[in-house]
Amino acid sequence: MNISVIVAHPNPKSFNHALAEAAVTELQRHGHSVSYHDLHAEKFDPLLPPEEIPMKAAVPPEIAAHCREIVEADGIIVVHPNWWSQAPAILKGWLDRVLRPGVAYKFGTGPNGEGIIIGLLRAKAAVVFVTSNTPPDKEVTLYGDPTDAWWKRCVWGFCGVKTVHRELISPVITSTLEQRQAWLQRSREIVASQFPD
Repeated sequence: MNISVIVAHPNPKSFNHALAEAAVTELQRHGHSVSYHDLHAEKFDPLLPPEEIPMKAAVPPEIAAHCREIVEADGIIVVHPNWWSQAPAILKGWLDRVLRPGVAYKFGTGPNGEGIIIGLLRAKAAVVFVTSNTPPDKEVTLYGDPTDAWWKRCVWGFCGVKTVHRELISPVITSTLEQRQAWLQRSREIVASQFPD
């Protein structure tokens, strides 16, 4: 399988990077082909210029390469911190520029003439690891667990990915080495279960 892995954290020594590296190692252990993108290290430009908005617009070669990769991916893994109940701006910009109409989805007409969204991605599953400093119960009771709904319904579900697993890892800021090791092991198990041999 071709698996695309995207990490969006500015610090290369972050726990996000440790999670992404664990995912890549596990995928390779199962014989998968991995495309890895550290958006900050690559200096990905998240700003969507107006000339890229039309569906048939010509896009820069680096954006076209990302588009091809996500279309050809059998699975997707994203790792990011929860900032203001969403992904960091660089990852949101990646979504804006790469999950384009005509690439990741298109608009169609339903049986009653209503407008519908048709997801175009062939990926069977997506896994999203989200780190946070808010305890999981507070994330649900105070904020309604926004990253879960956003990734499952508004992003990957919108683009046709049928299975989406979002794993909330928190609170990282007060975690012990043992907790982080347990989270890494859990992440490997999730990757193995979603993307078996």
